[in-house]
Amino acid sequence: MTPAQSDIATVKSAERTVRILEALAASPTRLTLAELQERLGYPRSSLHALVRTLREVKWVEADEGGSAFGVGPHALLAGTAYLDRDPALPHALDALEDLRAEVGYTVHFARRDEAYVLYLASRESRDSIRAISRVGRRLPAHITALGQALLAELTTEEVDAVLPRALATFTEETITDRAELHAELAEVRDRGWALESEQGTVGIACISAPVPYRIPATDAISCSMPAELASAVEVDRVSRAVVAHTTALATTLRRHGIR
Repeated sequence: MTPAQSDIATVKSAERTVRILEALAASPTRLTLAELQERLGYPRSSLHALVRTLREVKWVEADEGGSAFGVGPHALLAGTAYLDRDPALPHALDALEDLRAEVGYTVHFARRDEAYVLYLASRESRDSIRAISRVGRRLPAHITALGQALLAELTTEEVDAVLPRALATFTEETITDRAELHAELAEVRDRGWALESEQGTVGIACISAPVPYRIPATDAISCSMPAELASAVEVDRVSRAVVAHTTALATTLRRHGIR
């Protein structure tokens, strides 16, 4: 193998390693090698070797039988380091605390990652029964108010370039028609905040606004509530609060020189 071929093989192995970790992180259950191969399409021999190496360095762990795999404890170290070093996050946490105190609902802070939103912080409502935090989860942007608020920061052409050709369906209310999504994003641009009801989760409505300290905005804050409570009056109250707090957060971040 020539040096150039060796470099190409190394890059390919590195990319495959990352894709394996992403696939395991995205799955709600552990995956077998056969399931990983089906999702990623990698040769079984190289897949087995990469998973074995990842287990040895504790980025991947296996079940008791050693046949199904999930992300390991060392994956948490990288994620925690990202959060610890984000200069915007401490200020965002303060904003979430204040917003939750005002509206009484669960609130989130997220960042757009291409066609997805990555949850960086959450504060549950006082009476929430949710046992698992969304922090670290990545969801398709088109199904969330957070994502729609951030997609609306882009032009129509930019949105089409970012989103996959086929939009995934999560519920009966999920917008999967591209023209319909563009119409929704146009409304978001006009009013300055996004509203989705049961598009991502049955029974939940969500209101979100971007944090305009970057152009286009990369971060947003949202407020989730039971869909049955999302009356016109309540949506008006909560949307005003969300916009006020995202605007205040952007001012704080700019004042501290955070871009």
